[in-house]
Amino acid sequence: MYVAIEGVIGVGKTTLTRLLARRLGAESLLEVVEENPFLPLFYQNPAQYAFKVQVFFLLSRYKQLLPLSQPSLFAGGVVADYLFDKDAIFAAMNLEGDEWDLYSDLYKNLAPKIPVPDLTIYLRAPLPVILERIRRRGRVFEKSIDPEYLERLSQSYERHFTTYPHPLWIINTAEFNFADEPDHQDWIVGQVEKRLSVGAR
Repeated sequence: MYVAIEGVIGVGKTTLTRLLARRLGAESLLEVVEENPFLPLFYQNPAQYAFKVQVFFLLSRYKQLLPLSQPSLFAGGVVADYLFDKDAIFAAMNLEGDEWDLYSDLYKNLAPKIPVPDLTIYLRAPLPVILERIRRRGRVFEKSIDPEYLERLSQSYERHFTTYPHPLWIINTAEFNFADEPDHQDWIVGQVEKRLSVGAR
Protein backbone atom coordinates (compact mmCIF):
# COMPACT_ATOMS: atom_id res chain seq x y z
CA MET A 1 0.00 0.00 0.00
CA TYR A 2 1.33 3.37 -1.06
CA VAL A 3 -0.87 6.43 -0.48
CA ALA A 4 0.25 9.96 -1.39
CA ILE A 5 -1.42 13.15 -0.17
CA GLU A 6 -1.10 16.40 -2.09
CA GLY A 7 -2.30 19.98 -2.06
CA VAL A 8 -1.19 23.58 -1.62
CA ILE A 9 1.09 24.66 1.22
CA GLY A 10 -0.81 24.61 4.53
CA VAL A 11 -3.83 22.62 3.32
CA GLY A 12 -3.34 19.82 5.87
CA LYS A 13 -1.23 17.17 4.12
CA THR A 14 1.02 16.26 7.03
CA THR A 15 -1.86 16.12 9.54
CA LEU A 16 -3.76 13.70 7.33
CA THR A 17 -0.64 11.67 6.56
CA ARG A 18 0.08 11.07 10.23
CA LEU A 19 -3.55 10.17 10.91
CA LEU A 20 -3.78 7.64 8.08
CA ALA A 21 -0.40 6.10 8.81
CA ARG A 22 -1.33 5.60 12.47
CA ARG A 23 -4.80 4.19 11.78
CA LEU A 24 -3.76 1.98 8.83
CA GLY A 25 -0.64 0.64 10.50
CA ALA A 26 1.59 2.15 7.83
CA GLU A 27 4.81 4.13 7.86
CA SER A 28 4.52 7.89 7.40
CA LEU A 29 6.89 9.52 4.93
CA LEU A 30 7.23 13.28 5.42
CA GLU A 31 8.96 15.53 2.93
CA VAL A 32 12.04 17.49 3.92
CA VAL A 33 10.94 21.12 4.14
CA GLU A 34 12.61 22.98 6.98
CA GLU A 35 15.89 21.20 6.21
CA ASN A 36 16.07 22.93 2.83
CA PRO A 37 18.63 25.71 3.49
CA PHE A 38 17.53 27.70 0.43
CA LEU A 39 13.80 27.90 1.18
CA PRO A 40 13.78 30.96 3.51
CA LEU A 41 16.02 32.75 1.01
CA PHE A 42 13.72 31.78 -1.85
CA TYR A 43 10.73 33.48 -0.23
CA GLN A 44 12.80 36.66 0.06
CA ASN A 45 14.35 36.49 -3.42
CA PRO A 46 12.63 33.90 -5.66
CA ALA A 47 14.58 34.67 -8.84
CA GLN A 48 17.96 34.14 -7.23
CA TYR A 49 17.20 30.99 -5.22
CA ALA A 50 14.49 29.13 -7.17
CA PHE A 51 16.84 26.72 -8.95
CA LYS A 52 18.71 25.80 -5.75
CA VAL A 53 15.44 25.25 -3.90
CA GLN A 54 14.04 23.02 -6.62
CA VAL A 55 17.14 20.87 -7.07
CA PHE A 56 17.40 20.34 -3.31
CA PHE A 57 13.74 19.26 -3.15
CA LEU A 58 14.02 17.09 -6.28
CA LEU A 59 16.97 15.11 -4.96
CA SER A 60 15.68 14.80 -1.40
CA ARG A 61 12.26 13.58 -2.58
CA TYR A 62 13.90 11.15 -5.01
CA LYS A 63 16.07 9.68 -2.24
CA GLN A 64 13.05 9.33 0.05
CA LEU A 65 10.74 7.71 -2.50
CA LEU A 66 13.13 5.45 -4.40
CA PRO A 67 13.06 2.71 -1.72
CA LEU A 68 9.31 2.34 -2.39
CA SER A 69 10.29 0.51 -5.58
CA GLN A 70 11.12 -2.38 -3.22
CA PRO A 71 7.76 -3.02 -1.49
CA SER A 72 9.21 -5.74 0.72
CA LEU A 73 10.94 -3.02 2.74
CA PHE A 74 7.57 -1.60 3.85
CA ALA A 75 5.43 -4.47 5.11
CA GLY A 76 2.69 -2.23 6.50
CA GLY A 77 2.63 0.18 3.60
CA VAL A 78 3.48 3.87 3.34
CA VAL A 79 1.51 7.13 3.52
CA ALA A 80 3.47 10.11 2.13
CA ASP A 81 2.60 13.77 2.55
CA TYR A 82 3.66 14.56 -1.00
CA LEU A 83 3.66 13.24 -4.54
CA PHE A 84 6.85 13.18 -6.58
CA ASP A 85 4.99 15.09 -9.31
CA LYS A 86 4.75 18.13 -7.04
CA ASP A 87 8.36 18.99 -7.70
CA ALA A 88 7.69 19.64 -11.37
CA ILE A 89 4.55 21.64 -10.51
CA PHE A 90 6.59 24.05 -8.39
CA ALA A 91 9.53 24.12 -10.81
CA ALA A 92 7.27 25.04 -13.76
CA MET A 93 6.11 28.05 -11.78
CA ASN A 94 9.51 29.16 -10.51
CA LEU A 95 12.07 28.34 -13.21
CA GLU A 96 12.61 29.48 -16.78
CA GLY A 97 15.22 29.42 -19.54
CA ASP A 98 18.36 27.35 -19.06
CA GLU A 99 17.52 26.59 -15.42
CA TRP A 100 14.16 25.11 -16.43
CA ASP A 101 15.81 23.08 -19.20
CA LEU A 102 18.42 21.65 -16.83
CA TYR A 103 15.85 20.90 -14.15
CA SER A 104 13.54 19.23 -16.69
CA ASP A 105 16.34 16.95 -17.85
CA LEU A 106 17.03 15.89 -14.25
CA TYR A 107 13.36 15.33 -13.51
CA LYS A 108 12.70 13.29 -16.65
CA ASN A 109 15.56 10.96 -15.78
CA LEU A 110 14.51 10.47 -12.14
CA ALA A 111 10.71 10.36 -12.31
CA PRO A 112 10.32 6.96 -14.08
CA LYS A 113 12.15 5.25 -11.21
CA ILE A 114 9.55 6.33 -8.63
CA PRO A 115 6.51 4.04 -8.18
CA VAL A 116 2.96 5.33 -8.70
CA PRO A 117 0.76 5.51 -5.56
CA ASP A 118 -2.14 3.08 -5.16
CA LEU A 119 -4.19 6.14 -4.20
CA THR A 120 -3.46 9.86 -4.39
CA ILE A 121 -5.54 12.20 -2.23
CA TYR A 122 -5.66 15.80 -3.42
CA LEU A 123 -6.71 18.24 -0.69
CA ARG A 124 -8.35 21.52 -1.66
CA ALA A 125 -9.23 24.54 0.46
CA PRO A 126 -10.12 28.20 -0.23
CA LEU A 127 -7.25 30.66 0.01
CA PRO A 128 -8.44 32.30 3.28
CA VAL A 129 -8.52 28.87 4.95
CA ILE A 130 -5.03 28.06 3.71
CA LEU A 131 -3.66 31.40 4.93
CA GLU A 132 -5.16 30.84 8.37
CA ARG A 133 -3.68 27.34 8.60
CA ILE A 134 -0.26 28.68 7.59
CA ARG A 135 -0.57 31.37 10.25
CA ARG A 136 -1.45 28.79 12.92
CA ARG A 137 1.42 26.53 11.89
CA GLY A 138 3.83 29.35 12.65
CA ARG A 139 6.79 28.62 10.40
CA VAL A 140 8.75 31.87 10.37
CA PHE A 141 9.82 31.69 6.71
CA GLU A 142 6.22 31.08 5.56
CA LYS A 143 4.99 34.38 6.96
CA SER A 144 6.30 36.18 3.89
CA ILE A 145 4.50 33.98 1.35
CA ASP A 146 2.59 36.13 -1.13
CA PRO A 147 -1.13 35.13 -1.26
CA GLU A 148 -0.98 35.66 -5.02
CA TYR A 149 1.76 33.02 -5.22
CA LEU A 150 -0.48 30.58 -3.33
CA GLU A 151 -3.34 31.32 -5.70
CA ARG A 152 -1.16 30.61 -8.74
CA LEU A 153 0.08 27.44 -7.06
CA SER A 154 -3.48 26.30 -6.45
CA GLN A 155 -4.29 26.84 -10.13
CA SER A 156 -1.22 24.81 -11.11
CA TYR A 157 -2.37 21.93 -8.91
CA GLU A 158 -5.83 22.06 -10.46
CA ARG A 159 -4.39 21.83 -13.96
CA HIS A 160 -2.13 18.94 -12.97
CA PHE A 161 -4.87 16.84 -11.45
CA THR A 162 -7.28 17.50 -14.32
CA THR A 163 -5.21 15.09 -16.40
CA TYR A 164 -3.78 12.88 -13.63
CA PRO A 165 -4.06 9.29 -14.97
CA HIS A 166 -3.84 7.33 -11.70
CA PRO A 167 -6.32 6.59 -8.86
CA LEU A 168 -7.27 9.98 -7.40
CA TRP A 169 -9.60 11.23 -4.68
CA ILE A 170 -10.25 14.98 -4.36
CA ILE A 171 -11.39 16.34 -0.98
CA ASN A 172 -12.51 19.89 -0.20
CA THR A 173 -11.11 20.23 3.32
CA ALA A 174 -12.66 23.53 4.42
CA GLU A 175 -15.48 21.67 6.20
CA PHE A 176 -13.28 18.99 7.78
CA ASN A 177 -11.05 19.00 10.83
CA PHE A 178 -8.90 15.89 10.60
CA ALA A 179 -6.71 17.12 13.43
CA ASP A 180 -9.34 17.29 16.18
CA GLU A 181 -12.68 15.76 15.13
CA PRO A 182 -12.92 11.97 15.75
CA ASP A 183 -15.97 11.63 13.46
CA HIS A 184 -14.09 13.27 10.60
CA GLN A 185 -11.09 11.05 11.26
CA ASP A 186 -13.18 7.87 11.26
CA TRP A 187 -14.92 8.89 8.06
CA ILE A 188 -11.79 9.54 6.04
CA VAL A 189 -10.02 6.41 7.29
CA GLY A 190 -13.04 4.34 6.27
CA GLN A 191 -13.18 5.99 2.85
CA VAL A 192 -9.49 5.36 2.21
CA GLU A 193 -9.84 1.72 3.22
CA LYS A 194 -12.76 1.29 0.80
CA ARG A 195 -10.91 2.93 -2.08
CA LEU A 196 -7.78 0.87 -1.51
CA SER A 197 -9.89 -2.29 -1.32
CA VAL A 198 -11.61 -1.51 -4.62
CA GLY A 199 -8.24 -0.74 -6.25
CA ALA A 200 -6.80 -4.06 -5.10
CA ARG A 201 -9.49 -6.13 -6.84
